[in-house]
Amino acid sequence: MSARDGATATAADDQVRMYGGWRLRRGIGLWGLDAASTTVVLACALVPLLLTAISPLVGAISAAPAMFVASVTAVRVGGVPLGVHVRRRVTWGRSSRAGRSSRRYGPNAASTAAAWPAPLGKLQMVEAQGAKGTYAVVRDLDLGLLTVPIRCAASSAWLVERDQADGWVGAWHAWLASLGYAPSVRWVSVVVETAPEPGTALRDEIAAREAPSSPRDARSLLKELVRRSPAAAAHVATWVCVTVDPTGTDPRRRPRRTGTAADAVQDLPELDRLISGLESSLAGCGVTVLGRADATQLLGVVADAYDPAMRGRRSTVLPATRRTASRLRTWDDGAPVAVEESWDHLRHDSGISVSWGWREAPRAQVTSDVLSRLHSPGRHPRRVALLYRPLPAADAARLLEAEVNAADFREAMRRAQRRDETARDLADREQARKAAREEASGAGVVLVSIYVTSTVTDPALLPDAVAEVEARADQSRIRLRRLYGGQAVGFATTLPLGLHPVAMTDRPRRGRRSRG
Repeated sequence: MSARDGATATAADDQVRMYGGWRLRRGIGLWGLDAASTTVVLACALVPLLLTAISPLVGAISAAPAMFVASVTAVRVGGVPLGVHVRRRVTWGRSSRAGRSSRRYGPNAASTAAAWPAPLGKLQMVEAQGAKGTYAVVRDLDLGLLTVPIRCAASSAWLVERDQADGWVGAWHAWLASLGYAPSVRWVSVVVETAPEPGTALRDEIAAREAPSSPRDARSLLKELVRRSPAAAAHVATWVCVTVDPTGTDPRRRPRRTGTAADAVQDLPELDRLISGLESSLAGCGVTVLGRADATQLLGVVADAYDPAMRGRRSTVLPATRRTASRLRTWDDGAPVAVEESWDHLRHDSGISVSWGWREAPRAQVTSDVLSRLHSPGRHPRRVALLYRPLPAADAARLLEAEVNAADFREAMRRAQRRDETARDLADREQARKAAREEASGAGVVLVSIYVTSTVTDPALLPDAVAEVEARADQSRIRLRRLYGGQAVGFATTLPLGLHPVAMTDRPRRGRRSRG
């Protein structure tokens, strides 16, 4: 999804400000196909004709496979080419037969098993020392990328004036646009985690502060409030994860894929300076920066995601339990015990999760709180990850000009074929030209994607959790697609670890064969 991060805002002072500018990337293609699919379809039509000129028998024999290849390329099911569905099913069947969809981890696993399930098996974590203290850095061993998770407290747009919320959106747009001039920043992921509050934190806090000499009525009132608080309270956490490429500032450098994560951090002395600058710029975006996450905080989030039954109980676990709050210091301490991936869900320790990906953005202009329903707490734990890949300023201009040229090419082909222009073609061409004009005026261009994961501890509650997420997506005017055959990737993407599904395809083949 190609988007201009809220750059289009049309409103007078006495009207509600509206935002838009999301547009699906479209290359030069015919019949609604992209360039690669168009080339395959044209080749399937031309090759039998050329072979027929040489030998009618050979041409007739080649017609059947050519029609099959053209069909699986051009026919779409749910907006996805049929060939992608077939390839996904074949890959999934091969992985299931090889036993890679179900695996046990941790101390009870076989000695040859990896500590983490894919795609987390190629990550490492180290605590780096910065100007503001110690913080956690996640390193991708295959790609050589470093991710710094930043803890934030987001302000609710429902509790402030609309003008102030619009100012936050404008500041966020400026923050994203500035990333186009930071060559070392590969992408930024914003993870919003919500869950019903179990009430144990409040109970432990009240119990620690309760004085034996306090009035009995006051103690009774506090106990009643603690008993009723889980029904009304909710846990909300916001993470801004910045993924940095150490070779971004110097193209001659090669990413280090050997050694420890500590060596990688030592090779990037400007990491603390870069993150400090980005943190200071976030102050005007409607969030309060709480600081960079340390190892215990980051591993606690990951451990709660895989084992939701232990949420809020890390400090009071039994000695025989494998994970305790004091032991969540190393990377392997937060690893799950067992993970089993199915076609449409992921089973992990005490939870079952379902993940979705962004299929279509709002077609009409929307207000600044369009995603509030999707982010707000519900009956089940949920994580929403917004991934922003900023385009360098020079590449953004070339990309938008190519989009305009592709739209003009499709218009010329329509006229040559004497077809009527559809409303969608007209709107898409106008949107491409408008995006190019706004980029020329200083707007930034980012590639945006959204991933959502909902988790339950009881399999009977899974249909209710699925219905809740899909209903909230409709209220947010976006369309989600269930990640069939890719639940493990969707689950890992919504963790504050800086993973991006597009970058996973760039991993070396040896990295993609990690167990899980």
